[in-house]
Amino acid sequence: MTYRWHAVSGPGIHRQARVRIFVMSVKVVATNRKAGFEYFLFDRFEAGLALKGSEIKSIRAGQISLAEAYVRVDDRRGAFLMEAHIAPYEQANRFNHEPKRARRLLLHKKEIRELWDAVRQKGVTIVPLRVYLKDGRAKLEIAIAKGKKLHDKREAIARRDAEREIDREVH
Repeated sequence: MTYRWHAVSGPGIHRQARVRIFVMSVKVVATNRKAGFEYFLFDRFEAGLALKGSEIKSIRAGQISLAEAYVRVDDRRGAFLMEAHIAPYEQANRFNHEPKRARRLLLHKKEIRELWDAVRQKGVTIVPLRVYLKDGRAKLEIAIAKGKKLHDKREAIARRDAEREIDREVH
């Protein structure tokens, strides 16, 4: 956690006061760029990740891939990040982790219940969007998503191409 001191003055404040403001540091480590193209994204959640020591070191080095990752929700056991590849940390030698193991997501019971209710609907899944470090802790942004049909993807491509043409004409 980082704090900064700022000088504050204004109406109703007779003397200049110093106020301590909390500043959060966020560093995005990995993003799932295909998620927005492949799915309609609805509610988003921030989840912590239960990691081993060598895993967090690899994540801090940027050695994580969300390309084939998904989230599995079990009503009793909780939520897990599946198929996310975290590269082995070279200095960990024999104490290294398994690269594609299931990792528990740290969520409140209410959030897990909400995810469980959403996943039971046909065609709805949960996709990881990005992994970031927030004050030294690994966080995962996940979203409730519904798969796009081929014509939806074509519309998105056509819209993107039209925007590019307009930008080219303007500039």
